[in-house]
Amino acid sequence: MDRVSAFDEPLKKLLGGATAKVMAEHLGLHTVGDLLHHYPRRYEERGRLTALTDLPLDEHVTVVAQVADARVMAFNNGRGKRLEVTLTDGHGRLQLVFFGHGVHKPHKDLLPGRRAMFAGKVSVFNRKMQLAHPTYQLLDAESTDEAGATEAVDAFAGRLLPIYPACKQLDSWRIAKAVDAVLPSAQEAVDPLPPALREGRGFTALPEALLKIHRPQTKADVAAARDRLKWDEAFVLQVALARRRYADTQLPAVARRPVPGGLLDAFDATLPFTLTDGQLKVSKEIFDDLATEHPMHRLLQGEVGSGKTMVALRAMLTTVDAGGQAAMLAPTEVLAQQHHRSITEMMGELAQGGMLGGSERGTKVVLLTGSMGMAARRQALLDLVTGEAGIVIGTHALIEDKVKFHELGLVVVDEQHRFGVEQRDALRSKGKQPPHLLVMTATPIPRTVAMTVFGDLETSVLDQLPAGRSPIASHVVPAKDKPHFLSRAWERVREEAENGHQAYVVCPRIGDDEDEAARKKGKKAAEDEADKRPPLAVLDIAEQLAKGPLTGLRIEVLHGRMHPDDKDDVMRRFAAGQVDVLVATTVIEVGVNVPNATAMVIMDADRFGVSQLHQLRGRVGRGSAPGLCLLVSEAHEASPARARLSAVASTLDGFELSRIDLEERREGDVLGQAQSGVRSSLRVLSVIDDEEVIAAAREEAVTVVAADPDLEHLPELRLVLDALLDKEREEYLDKG
Repeated sequence: MDRVSAFDEPLKKLLGGATAKVMAEHLGLHTVGDLLHHYPRRYEERGRLTALTDLPLDEHVTVVAQVADARVMAFNNGRGKRLEVTLTDGHGRLQLVFFGHGVHKPHKDLLPGRRAMFAGKVSVFNRKMQLAHPTYQLLDAESTDEAGATEAVDAFAGRLLPIYPACKQLDSWRIAKAVDAVLPSAQEAVDPLPPALREGRGFTALPEALLKIHRPQTKADVAAARDRLKWDEAFVLQVALARRRYADTQLPAVARRPVPGGLLDAFDATLPFTLTDGQLKVSKEIFDDLATEHPMHRLLQGEVGSGKTMVALRAMLTTVDAGGQAAMLAPTEVLAQQHHRSITEMMGELAQGGMLGGSERGTKVVLLTGSMGMAARRQALLDLVTGEAGIVIGTHALIEDKVKFHELGLVVVDEQHRFGVEQRDALRSKGKQPPHLLVMTATPIPRTVAMTVFGDLETSVLDQLPAGRSPIASHVVPAKDKPHFLSRAWERVREEAENGHQAYVVCPRIGDDEDEAARKKGKKAAEDEADKRPPLAVLDIAEQLAKGPLTGLRIEVLHGRMHPDDKDDVMRRFAAGQVDVLVATTVIEVGVNVPNATAMVIMDADRFGVSQLHQLRGRVGRGSAPGLCLLVSEAHEASPARARLSAVASTLDGFELSRIDLEERREGDVLGQAQSGVRSSLRVLSVIDDEEVIAAAREEAVTVVAADPDLEHLPELRLVLDALLDKEREEYLDKG
């Protein structure tokens, strides 16, 4: 069998149709290679051999003893059966117990006088030491003497038993049996690591690593195998990303250099504040990239409210100065309208190029969304194709075939995780040459994740808040344990309104009949007793507040199923101070900027993720008055949900919170599994814990790709890369 086909062999051939079908449908395992890369999650350790007289409580032990007595007892009025076995080793005694269907086999095997090895966890029942449902292995009659049994005992007692990720239809021991059947194929493994790298870092050979991870003799075997396999995952992934970065540097692009005395200088001169050091530093990184003749690929990440839009706008103005057009892609209509409004306000007369009262140095800033009227849409399309509009802000409507640009020079994507690579590429293909690309995310991402998920982008971080931003105080409101805390929360909202400020109230659900599916989903996701009722809904809460604690205040609702014109109208009136309290779903999560809004109450806060809560909280404290965020929850004080809320309340550091969020969700979600339906290729590598491995693998990958971009001299690496990064998974990587 050749080196590749051993791993490509369908499981059906080796395991039979029924087992292979379950593995394919429930575990996503189709080939020998898939199963060999289905690593044990952990290992059960059978304790070292222990005498019955010194058994440690709550530890796994292995004992060799003789059955003194075995009897089946009935309990629960005869409905249940229990097998009790008494063991002796000549010095002490120990009770074993088996329940239910588990009594039949041991009842046949464990006859008085039989000698066997038993492994299990020591517990106490009725003041007696016992092992419940231990595993056991009978010792041959011939080897009843201690010396003869030693070898069998050592093999049994010392073994690490692999526990595999399993499913209801196929438990761990049956997966272990299947692995035994394919393990000989591990010898055929194609090693992706270049020999020099493998030897330089002293790694175990790949076939040996596979053998050790599935059938370790010692804990050191497991550690050596995991170290090696982690490196494979990190390195192959980083080579894929390094090749994409390299390919991008080979594309031509029009350099967009700042023009003295142009639009950017005119804009900077009107700013009523000075830019932060961080904004200036990041702007310089972007301007340097824009000035090169291959496309910029940069990720701009920063704290909520750190001024990313300002940095992006200055990049867009530079592009317009240099004869190009800039497009900003937003994930929702609310956000596109918000960006359009705030950018035209920031630019003032500079956003009215060619219009009466506009500046002669100005340009036109147009909005393009799917719900615009025909006349406005036609005008926007015309402004783009003639070059009249230097800046366009829109939703995915920008990607449609009808949209033509005069000369697209820069694409800014807001909230990267909402857009797939297809949309990004569709927009980029609208330039005569590939435009420069700036991706913004408001969810701070730990460095390891950025290197793994956004590895094809250079990263800039804005980590200081602009002057004039106010601190936000956050508190958990335990509505169930202390209802008076919730009453006080509504009093605080009223006080803010009476002082001329405004407030948000956020709910997980809209609350109409169509919302049933979302309700079920929310219910499943909730963690504790709060999930016995549906999540709180915007329409219900707005009505209760208007009739109860906030009566007399001007209350409006905002949610995703409203007509776009109505949504825009509500946001305009809220921004203009004509609404005191906005009761909304998470449509306000990103980009909404109303400096006069100082308070936010998040209902059923435990139903939201950590990053989402941080995003929402970032909507307040955007002006000179301090912000207040109240996290209302019925979750029990000792529950994980409450611990998560306390973490959010205790820090405003988004990077710290994103790490907590990650530790809770693990990598599958981070790597876009949910969005793409492709199984994560990471099995032993953790983007949270393996920072050093990822950083080192990235360096090695860059060196390898620089020396041999097509991997001509590394056919094994190319083979593994092709297998891992089929088209689908490449896109999935790119989606982040």
